[in-house]
Amino acid sequence: MATETPIHKPNTSDGWHGIISPNPDSNGDIPFPPAPGRYHLYIGLFCPFAHRANFVRHLKGLTEIIDLSVVMPYPKGDENGWPGWRFPSSNDEYPGATVDKLFGEDYLHKVYFRADEGYKGRYSVPLLWDRQTNSAVNNESLEILRFLPNAFNSLLPPDLAAIDIYPFHLRSAIDGLHAWILPNLCSGVYKAGFAPDQESYNKNVIPVFGALNKLEKIVHANGGPFILGDQLTEVDITIYATLIRFDTVYVQHFKCNLGTIRHDYPVLNNWLKGVYWNVEAARRSTDFRHIKENYTKSHYDINPKAITPLGPFPDIEEGFEKDWGKLRVGEVRHPDVLEFEKSLGGGDV
Repeated sequence: MATETPIHKPNTSDGWHGIISPNPDSNGDIPFPPAPGRYHLYIGLFCPFAHRANFVRHLKGLTEIIDLSVVMPYPKGDENGWPGWRFPSSNDEYPGATVDKLFGEDYLHKVYFRADEGYKGRYSVPLLWDRQTNSAVNNESLEILRFLPNAFNSLLPPDLAAIDIYPFHLRSAIDGLHAWILPNLCSGVYKAGFAPDQESYNKNVIPVFGALNKLEKIVHANGGPFILGDQLTEVDITIYATLIRFDTVYVQHFKCNLGTIRHDYPVLNNWLKGVYWNVEAARRSTDFRHIKENYTKSHYDINPKAITPLGPFPDIEEGFEKDWGKLRVGEVRHPDVLEFEKSLGGGDV
């Protein structure tokens, strides 16, 4: 018979990798079983990685099952990131940010030290916390994205339990896309944005647009409204969390200005508009003020005066086109971008 076991708190540097599931592990234990009100999620509304978890939280109707504490979008701290993300002193200090609802801490790193007083890793979001064992469950966004959509199905009404963003028949396609989307686009914007010199920037900005070129063609071939066709999947969420920030901050702040989504990629722009305006979880998990002010007011080496641009306007365009055949397939035709796109292989997924 499966039993619930306490979680030990070993010194760790790579975070926590627990899974919420009703199924026992190989030892017959259920370390983190689904239960309403047991788990708490720490996020920043600015962070694309935390955005993935919050998107799922809204998509699957988990807002009453998992509550949130939301850190301030800035400041982050010194050049080494210390003391890290701060909670507001009250829920009124900064719209959308909250006090630490579990412990009343002023900084996120203090929550990490509650899980492991010898923790040596990053004090990042998202952080999924278990009230019962009083420790962390997981702080790796891709792992949370993989297990969270199905973790509470036994507690959900049938329509929400039926939502599957990693369906068996599309798993190879999702994994295939993530193999080049995650390093070249989702992480690629950071490699370009934090490049220490011109040579590094030139090298790292090219894959971003090579990936966008290829993705534009794939989405058009699949006919929308989602990346792989008529079903929203895990890959829509990972890409959404990046592209909703692209024209808003990555173009100007990270110097990813070889093109914009709304001008150079009509298909991806249509997809982005469709997800934002037609998927409630996307809108409810997106806060443009947090996004813009985080990047521009916490990266002092990139933007030393901490001035936040007013544009682009609007944050996201309206006018979703249902007939994908009417859309022009765009691309950035920089020679190095086109060459990198070829290295990614064909458009099949």
